[in-house]
Amino acid sequence: MAGERVKLVVEERPILGSSESRRLRKQGLIPGILYGREQPVPIAIPERSLRAAVIGGGTHAVLDVVVGGGKTHSSVLKEYQLDKIRGTITHVDLQEVRLDQPIQAAVSVVLVGEPAGVKEGGVLSQPTTEVNVEALPMEIPQTLEFDVSHLHIGDTARLSELQVPEGVTLLDDPEETAIATVTQPTRVEEPEEVLEEGEEAATEGLSEGEKPEKASESPAEPGAAAAGGEGTVPG
Repeated sequence: MAGERVKLVVEERPILGSSESRRLRKQGLIPGILYGREQPVPIAIPERSLRAAVIGGGTHAVLDVVVGGGKTHSSVLKEYQLDKIRGTITHVDLQEVRLDQPIQAAVSVVLVGEPAGVKEGGVLSQPTTEVNVEALPMEIPQTLEFDVSHLHIGDTARLSELQVPEGVTLLDDPEETAIATVTQPTRVEEPEEVLEEGEEAATEGLSEGEKPEKASESPAEPGAAAAGGEGTVPG
């Protein structure tokens, strides 16, 4: 959904450095930078306010950023960093924009519906999860949906089939960019054990423990006495 605006009150961050950033995070503040039309401004954002802004308006919402009680800067979320373990936001970059000039953004493609090919036993995959678009800041969609229910096994949906709202321009190659495909499942065949000629019929129906061990290939010498047998006494 486009057209969301969220107010975000921040403070200037006079002291820079990693130690100061760690101190701010302990206080519930997220360090960041507002890239304005004139010069970058280091800022500190209350973590709760930032989370509410992203949840309420989405990552493509226009943020009305108020720095230290001063003027409002219409901005968008340019980039953010996450803690690898906790998954919390550790740093953000905001970009000031003009609402009457188009910007570029990466928008997620969401597949909806169940493909006919999946019902036939196929596998759905999504080669492209994000596409690049251009539009006015208030017209950037949060997501773009594509209905895959008509796809059969062997079908591939390309970007040219994706419908976008009026005023939104797709920047990626419409024919070379695949957004969904349904393929046959991969079958893994286990190699069969090779039996010697005549062995298969002799061991058919027996478990592994019941199958006899292979006899020695060397025949016994003719006339040899059995082990432990009695010899003949000349009479």
